Amino acid sequence: MDIQQLLKDDISRAISAQFGVTTEEIILQPTRKDFEGLYTFVTFSLTKALRQAPAAIGEAIGKYLLDNSAIVSRYNVVQGFLNLSLSDSLWVDALNDLLSNPSFGQLLSKGQSVMVEFSSPNTNKPLHLGHLRNNFLGASVAEILKASGYDVVKACLVNDRGIHICKSMLAYQKFGTDSSGRAETPESSGMKGDHLIGKYYVLFDKEYKQQIGELVAGGMAKEEAEKKAPFMLEAQEMLRKWEQGDPETIALWKQMNEWVYAGFNETYRKIGVSFDKTYYESQTYVLGKDVIEEGLEKGVFYRKEDGSVWIDLTEEGLDHKLVLRSDGTSVYITQDLGTTDLKFQDYHNDKAIWVVGNEQDYHFDVLFAILKRLGRPYANGCYHLSYGMVDLPSGKMKSREGTVVDGDELVQSMYETAEGRTRDLGKIEDFDSDEAKALYHMLALGALKYYLLKVEPKKRMLFNPQESIDFQGHTGPFIQYTHARIRSVLRKAEQMGHSRTQAIEQVELSVIEQQIIFLLNEYPQRIAEAGADYAPSYLAQYAYDLAKTYNQFYAELSILSETDLTKQKVRVAISYAVAETIQKAMQLLGIEVPIKM
Repeated sequence: MDIQQLLKDDISRAISAQFGVTTEEIILQPTRKDFEGLYTFVTFSLTKALRQAPAAIGEAIGKYLLDNSAIVSRYNVVQGFLNLSLSDSLWVDALNDLLSNPSFGQLLSKGQSVMVEFSSPNTNKPLHLGHLRNNFLGASVAEILKASGYDVVKACLVNDRGIHICKSMLAYQKFGTDSSGRAETPESSGMKGDHLIGKYYVLFDKEYKQQIGELVAGGMAKEEAEKKAPFMLEAQEMLRKWEQGDPETIALWKQMNEWVYAGFNETYRKIGVSFDKTYYESQTYVLGKDVIEEGLEKGVFYRKEDGSVWIDLTEEGLDHKLVLRSDGTSVYITQDLGTTDLKFQDYHNDKAIWVVGNEQDYHFDVLFAILKRLGRPYANGCYHLSYGMVDLPSGKMKSREGTVVDGDELVQSMYETAEGRTRDLGKIEDFDSDEAKALYHMLALGALKYYLLKVEPKKRMLFNPQESIDFQGHTGPFIQYTHARIRSVLRKAEQMGHSRTQAIEQVELSVIEQQIIFLLNEYPQRIAEAGADYAPSYLAQYAYDLAKTYNQFYAELSILSETDLTKQKVRVAISYAVAETIQKAMQLLGIEVPIKM
């Protein structure tokens, strides 16, 4: 039931009847908590046309609605704000509609497809806290868009080639063999493959910095030393060998990448993230050169005397951008042009979203500007979901210095914290060992995902692990615990003969009952808004508001001990609806909710 539309239609009729004018758009907003009502219509926009005071307009509309609307039960005017209360019968009908609709919250198909590309790790290091925000954001946006009516493809582009990969490979060649000639492997080291390769990336940087220091001490300028340090020269030579297909280099690259992929897959499984399609930069990095040739023929690009190819984007407020080096080798923008064409050829998506940190804002401005200049039909559907970095109380993370918060270690730490908190609160007294472990993992990921997703994506954020696992306040575990509490009520209700499908009779509702049904009815609109803005934070806030309001409902009213059977049925029905809606909303955030605690 679209209650907002019913109310908008009535308000439109009231304006026409009272003032003889038509209004193109009626906008409603939730009533402030300190005033009576659930919906508010702001009249200030009508004052100029009607030449009346905002409060007088509100009074006239309110009186008409009270006399003529089948759904408005009360109204009050505060300056230019018309606050409206709706009839109990409307809310009971809305609750019955919700309970009888198993697909509640799934919006109608838009007949459009969208690709969400996220994660996009480098194969020279394991996933860290920043990657987790990326993964959780991308996975949640994909689920929200599915619920919004889109066909969705979840894609990942693995950065598996380049100088940074060669740095780990070179360090492994130098330091990966012990005195007896045995090469270190994930099995021999007891380390996940991605952790092992990340170790050698850090070792490269340590040795490289030492070499720079020695050259500078010998009188060389630092900038020159960074270019001429032996380790950097060897890494560059290894990259040339890779591009030339040198068998020994390719064999080492494949072996080390296999170790990394095995490690990544274990982490993805642990955090509940998956992809429909994975692209590899090693297979796509040459594709962009054809796009450059096309752009030269069209006059989109120009060639300098040294043979390098550029584009002038000053009209777009950018600058001149290199798209192909003088030696014919690709730069990142070349690769992305080719890969983007490939993705469109594979899936013909109406929209494409890249979930990438805000340090790449300029890169995507350039990419999208070039695609438009080239006349790509999909260019206007491209969007960079830019998000802020994640900081810790200790400061910014740096991969090459080994100061990142490893994703696997963080998940394990959260698991241990969840276990300790849960045991201390005595919430697992009737759990067997496997049930308890599953609960700790669910709470750990719920805390982590919710904390990272409740913040608006563009904001830089500070992650506080201890705060995130709290069972009180604006946290995932608070919502998870509320869901478990409701399921406990519902198990007892079922023993008393209540069922999810029972029809609810008309009954007088309390204010808190009206408020909670109002919130439930808002769920599809919140999905639509979150999908339109690519903002899981909207649904995180919604789930919290719903859980908090239910706890108020639980504290104020008797449910199973209510002697009026009709009221008892309504309160059980509300409990069913809230549990189902919390579960659905949290699923869109990638979070599971327990049925008991």
